[in-house]
Amino acid sequence: MFDNGMIAPVLALVLWTLVMWLWLYAARIPAMRKAGIDPQEAERTGKLDLPRAVQRPAENYNHLHEQPTIFYAAALSIQIASAADSMAITLAWAYVGLRIIHSLVQATANIIMLRFLIFTIASITLAWMVIRAALELQIWRM
Repeated sequence: MFDNGMIAPVLALVLWTLVMWLWLYAARIPAMRKAGIDPQEAERTGKLDLPRAVQRPAENYNHLHEQPTIFYAAALSIQIASAADSMAITLAWAYVGLRIIHSLVQATANIIMLRFLIFTIASITLAWMVIRAALELQIWRM
């Protein structure tokens, strides 16, 4: 029943990362044109003098290449180890949903305490998913 259960949330987060990639360019390119910034100056994006609303989608895109790498490794490991039961899949989807909400908060209003709360809940969800799988797979027994 759960043959590919962890693959769908992994692909969903990859697709969301690509959405954020499109969003960052949809915001950045027009802003750079408007500001008369030469594309070569974008070599160091941190030095670009762009409005915060333009910078936030790019910052979130970068964040989607940080902690989610642990999610990808864990989810695929759980799938390969045949430990993808309904709880693992639920936790994976919860993590993906929380990361999407985190992206939307960061790329729009960027309310730091709300973003921190969402990030913390997502991190706990990820830890729960990994610890649960480690216990089930008894990884310490070689």
